[in-house]
Amino acid sequence: MAAEWVRRPFLSDRKTMPAQPTALVTGANRGIGLAFCKALLEAGYQVIATCRRPSDDLNALDCRVETLDICEDTSVNALAKSLGSTTIDLLIHNAGQLQRDDLDQMDLKSLTDQFEVNAVGPLRLTIGLRPHLKKGSKVVLITSRMGSVSDNNTGRMYGYRMSKAALNMMGKGLSRDLEPEGIAVLMLHPGYVRTDMTGGRGNWSSTDAVNSMLGRIKELELSKSGAFWHADGTQLPW
Repeated sequence: MAAEWVRRPFLSDRKTMPAQPTALVTGANRGIGLAFCKALLEAGYQVIATCRRPSDDLNALDCRVETLDICEDTSVNALAKSLGSTTIDLLIHNAGQLQRDDLDQMDLKSLTDQFEVNAVGPLRLTIGLRPHLKKGSKVVLITSRMGSVSDNNTGRMYGYRMSKAALNMMGKGLSRDLEPEGIAVLMLHPGYVRTDMTGGRGNWSSTDAVNSMLGRIKELELSKSGAFWHADGTQLPW
Protein backbone atom coordinates (compact mmCIF):
# COMPACT_ATOMS: atom_id res chain seq x y z
CA MET A 1 0.00 0.00 0.00
CA ALA A 2 2.79 2.45 0.85
CA ALA A 3 4.46 1.89 -2.52
CA GLU A 4 1.23 2.74 -4.37
CA TRP A 5 0.74 5.90 -2.29
CA VAL A 6 4.24 7.10 -3.22
CA ARG A 7 4.08 6.20 -6.88
CA ARG A 8 0.84 7.95 -7.77
CA PRO A 9 1.69 11.51 -6.66
CA PHE A 10 5.14 11.14 -8.20
CA LEU A 11 3.71 10.17 -11.58
CA SER A 12 0.90 12.70 -11.36
CA ASP A 13 3.46 15.50 -11.57
CA ARG A 14 4.37 14.65 -15.17
CA LYS A 15 2.38 17.60 -16.55
CA THR A 16 4.38 20.07 -14.47
CA MET A 17 7.75 18.48 -15.23
CA PRO A 18 9.90 19.50 -18.21
CA ALA A 19 9.36 17.42 -21.32
CA GLN A 20 11.46 14.26 -21.05
CA PRO A 21 13.58 15.12 -18.00
CA THR A 22 16.85 13.22 -17.77
CA ALA A 23 18.08 11.06 -14.90
CA LEU A 24 21.50 9.45 -14.58
CA VAL A 25 21.83 6.41 -12.30
CA THR A 26 25.09 4.74 -11.26
CA GLY A 27 25.33 1.07 -10.35
CA ALA A 28 22.36 0.49 -12.63
CA ASN A 29 22.96 -3.13 -13.66
CA ARG A 30 21.14 -4.79 -10.74
CA GLY A 31 19.33 -4.34 -7.44
CA ILE A 32 18.35 -0.85 -6.37
CA GLY A 33 19.98 0.80 -9.39
CA LEU A 34 18.06 -1.37 -11.84
CA ALA A 35 14.82 -0.72 -9.92
CA PHE A 36 15.48 3.03 -10.13
CA CYS A 37 15.88 2.77 -13.91
CA LYS A 38 12.58 0.91 -14.28
CA ALA A 39 10.66 3.33 -12.05
CA LEU A 40 12.14 6.45 -13.67
CA LEU A 41 11.30 5.18 -17.15
CA GLU A 42 7.75 4.63 -15.97
CA ALA A 43 7.73 8.18 -14.58
CA GLY A 44 8.60 9.62 -17.98
CA TYR A 45 12.33 10.18 -17.61
CA GLN A 46 15.01 9.64 -20.18
CA VAL A 47 17.37 7.40 -18.22
CA ILE A 48 21.13 7.20 -18.60
CA ALA A 49 22.10 3.97 -16.86
CA THR A 50 25.76 3.60 -15.90
CA CYS A 51 27.75 0.69 -14.50
CA ARG A 52 31.02 -1.14 -15.05
CA ARG A 53 29.40 -4.20 -16.65
CA PRO A 54 25.85 -3.98 -18.04
CA SER A 55 23.54 -6.88 -17.28
CA ASP A 56 21.01 -8.53 -19.58
CA ASP A 57 18.23 -7.10 -17.42
CA LEU A 58 19.58 -3.59 -17.89
CA ASN A 59 20.13 -3.99 -21.62
CA ALA A 60 16.50 -5.06 -21.95
CA LEU A 61 15.30 -1.66 -20.72
CA ASP A 62 14.78 1.41 -22.89
CA CYS A 63 17.74 3.21 -21.30
CA ARG A 64 20.87 4.76 -22.68
CA VAL A 65 23.51 2.47 -21.19
CA GLU A 66 27.01 3.84 -20.57
CA THR A 67 30.01 1.99 -19.16
CA LEU A 68 31.38 3.89 -16.18
CA ASP A 69 33.97 3.27 -13.47
CA ILE A 70 33.50 6.01 -10.88
CA CYS A 71 36.98 5.26 -9.50
CA GLU A 72 38.70 6.32 -12.73
CA ASP A 73 39.11 9.94 -13.87
CA THR A 74 39.38 8.88 -17.52
CA SER A 75 36.08 7.00 -17.33
CA VAL A 76 34.24 9.92 -15.72
CA ASN A 77 35.74 12.38 -18.23
CA ALA A 78 34.71 10.15 -21.14
CA LEU A 79 31.13 9.98 -19.85
CA ALA A 80 30.95 13.75 -19.39
CA LYS A 81 32.20 14.28 -22.94
CA SER A 82 29.73 11.76 -24.39
CA LEU A 83 26.82 13.64 -22.81
CA GLY A 84 27.45 16.66 -25.02
CA SER A 85 24.90 19.34 -24.13
CA THR A 86 22.61 16.98 -22.19
CA THR A 87 21.26 18.43 -18.96
CA ILE A 88 20.88 16.08 -16.00
CA ASP A 89 17.79 16.83 -13.96
CA LEU A 90 18.35 14.00 -11.49
CA LEU A 91 21.72 12.46 -10.61
CA ILE A 92 21.45 9.33 -8.46
CA HIS A 93 24.68 8.03 -6.93
CA ASN A 94 23.74 4.42 -6.25
CA ALA A 95 26.95 2.46 -6.96
CA GLY A 96 28.47 1.10 -3.79
CA GLN A 97 30.59 -1.61 -2.22
CA LEU A 98 30.19 -3.52 1.03
CA GLN A 99 32.84 -5.74 2.58
CA ARG A 100 32.34 -7.37 5.96
CA ASP A 101 35.55 -6.27 7.65
CA ASP A 102 35.41 -6.72 11.41
CA LEU A 103 38.05 -5.85 14.00
CA ASP A 104 39.26 -9.44 14.33
CA GLN A 105 39.45 -9.95 10.55
CA MET A 106 40.59 -6.61 9.21
CA ASP A 107 41.96 -6.08 5.72
CA LEU A 108 42.90 -2.42 5.58
CA LYS A 109 42.96 -2.56 1.79
CA SER A 110 39.22 -3.24 1.90
CA LEU A 111 38.74 0.02 3.81
CA THR A 112 40.45 2.07 1.13
CA ASP A 113 38.56 0.21 -1.62
CA GLN A 114 35.23 1.04 0.01
CA PHE A 115 36.21 4.68 0.52
CA GLU A 116 37.12 4.95 -3.16
CA VAL A 117 33.81 3.50 -4.36
CA ASN A 118 31.41 4.78 -1.70
CA ALA A 119 32.73 8.29 -1.03
CA VAL A 120 35.44 9.46 -3.44
CA GLY A 121 33.74 8.08 -6.55
CA PRO A 122 30.48 10.01 -6.09
CA LEU A 123 32.43 13.22 -5.50
CA ARG A 124 34.56 12.58 -8.59
CA LEU A 125 31.45 12.02 -10.70
CA THR A 126 29.59 15.05 -9.33
CA ILE A 127 32.55 17.28 -10.16
CA GLY A 128 32.83 15.75 -13.62
CA LEU A 129 29.12 16.18 -14.37
CA ARG A 130 28.68 19.57 -12.72
CA PRO A 131 28.53 21.38 -16.10
CA HIS A 132 25.51 19.19 -16.95
CA LEU A 133 23.58 20.20 -13.83
CA LYS A 134 21.35 23.28 -13.79
CA LYS A 135 19.09 25.26 -11.49
CA GLY A 136 16.49 22.80 -10.25
CA SER A 137 18.65 19.70 -10.70
CA LYS A 138 18.77 17.23 -7.82
CA VAL A 139 21.73 15.16 -6.62
CA VAL A 140 20.82 12.07 -4.59
CA LEU A 141 23.33 10.00 -2.64
CA ILE A 142 22.20 6.47 -1.75
CA THR A 143 23.87 6.15 1.62
CA SER A 144 23.16 4.06 4.72
CA ARG A 145 22.16 4.60 8.32
CA MET A 146 25.32 2.57 9.02
CA GLY A 147 27.10 5.84 8.28
CA SER A 148 25.40 7.43 11.29
CA VAL A 149 27.74 7.92 14.25
CA SER A 150 24.84 8.28 16.69
CA ASP A 151 23.15 5.12 15.43
CA ASN A 152 26.20 2.84 15.68
CA ASN A 153 25.32 0.52 18.54
CA THR A 154 26.90 -2.69 17.26
CA GLY A 155 30.37 -1.83 15.91
CA ARG A 156 31.78 -4.01 13.10
CA MET A 157 31.62 -3.27 9.34
CA TYR A 158 34.33 -0.62 9.66
CA GLY A 159 34.96 0.13 6.01
CA TYR A 160 31.30 0.41 5.08
CA ARG A 161 30.40 2.53 8.10
CA MET A 162 33.38 4.86 7.68
CA SER A 163 32.91 5.30 3.93
CA LYS A 164 29.19 6.03 4.27
CA ALA A 165 29.89 8.56 7.03
CA ALA A 166 32.36 10.19 4.63
CA LEU A 167 29.71 10.13 1.89
CA ASN A 168 27.26 11.89 4.21
CA MET A 169 29.82 14.57 4.99
CA MET A 170 30.52 15.02 1.29
CA GLY A 171 26.82 15.37 0.58
CA LYS A 172 26.44 18.00 3.29
CA GLY A 173 29.31 19.94 1.77
CA LEU A 174 27.83 19.67 -1.72
CA SER A 175 24.50 20.97 -0.45
CA ARG A 176 26.22 24.19 0.65
CA ASP A 177 28.45 24.61 -2.39
CA LEU A 178 25.71 23.89 -4.93
CA GLU A 179 22.98 25.90 -3.22
CA PRO A 180 23.91 29.15 -5.04
CA GLU A 181 23.42 27.26 -8.32
CA GLY A 182 19.93 26.15 -7.30
CA ILE A 183 20.93 22.48 -7.03
CA ALA A 184 19.56 20.44 -4.10
CA VAL A 185 21.32 17.45 -2.51
CA LEU A 186 19.77 14.57 -0.57
CA MET A 187 21.27 11.67 1.38
CA LEU A 188 18.91 8.67 1.34
CA HIS A 189 19.02 5.41 3.28
CA PRO A 190 16.98 2.83 1.33
CA GLY A 191 16.30 0.61 4.32
CA TYR A 192 17.21 -3.06 4.60
CA VAL A 193 16.61 -4.13 1.00
CA ARG A 194 16.71 -7.65 -0.43
CA THR A 195 19.59 -7.44 -2.92
CA ASP A 196 22.73 -9.35 -3.86
CA MET A 197 24.68 -7.05 -1.53
CA THR A 198 22.59 -8.20 1.45
CA GLY A 199 22.62 -11.84 0.37
CA GLY A 200 18.92 -11.67 -0.45
CA ARG A 201 18.02 -10.72 3.10
CA GLY A 202 16.01 -7.63 3.93
CA ASN A 203 12.69 -6.09 4.95
CA TRP A 204 11.47 -5.09 1.51
CA SER A 205 12.14 -5.39 -2.19
CA SER A 206 14.17 -3.05 -4.39
CA THR A 207 10.95 -1.97 -6.10
CA ASP A 208 9.24 -0.96 -2.85
CA ALA A 209 12.36 0.78 -1.56
CA VAL A 210 12.77 2.75 -4.78
CA ASN A 211 9.12 3.81 -4.86
CA SER A 212 9.48 5.19 -1.34
CA MET A 213 12.75 6.93 -2.20
CA LEU A 214 11.10 8.56 -5.20
CA GLY A 215 8.66 10.07 -2.74
CA ARG A 216 11.53 11.64 -0.81
CA ILE A 217 13.14 12.84 -4.05
CA LYS A 218 9.87 14.45 -5.14
CA GLU A 219 9.74 16.34 -1.83
CA LEU A 220 13.34 17.58 -2.16
CA GLU A 221 13.79 21.32 -2.52
CA LEU A 222 16.57 23.73 -1.62
CA SER A 223 15.15 24.33 1.85
CA LYS A 224 15.59 20.59 2.58
CA SER A 225 18.95 20.22 0.87
CA GLY A 226 21.70 18.51 2.84
CA ALA A 227 19.42 16.35 5.01
CA PHE A 228 19.80 12.63 5.80
CA TRP A 229 16.57 10.67 5.37
CA HIS A 230 15.30 7.11 5.56
CA ALA A 231 13.28 6.05 2.52
CA ASP A 232 10.22 5.82 4.80
CA GLY A 233 10.35 9.57 5.49
CA THR A 234 12.14 9.47 8.86
CA GLN A 235 14.99 11.97 9.24
CA LEU A 236 18.08 10.12 10.45
CA PRO A 237 20.66 11.29 13.00
CA TRP A 238 24.22 12.08 11.99
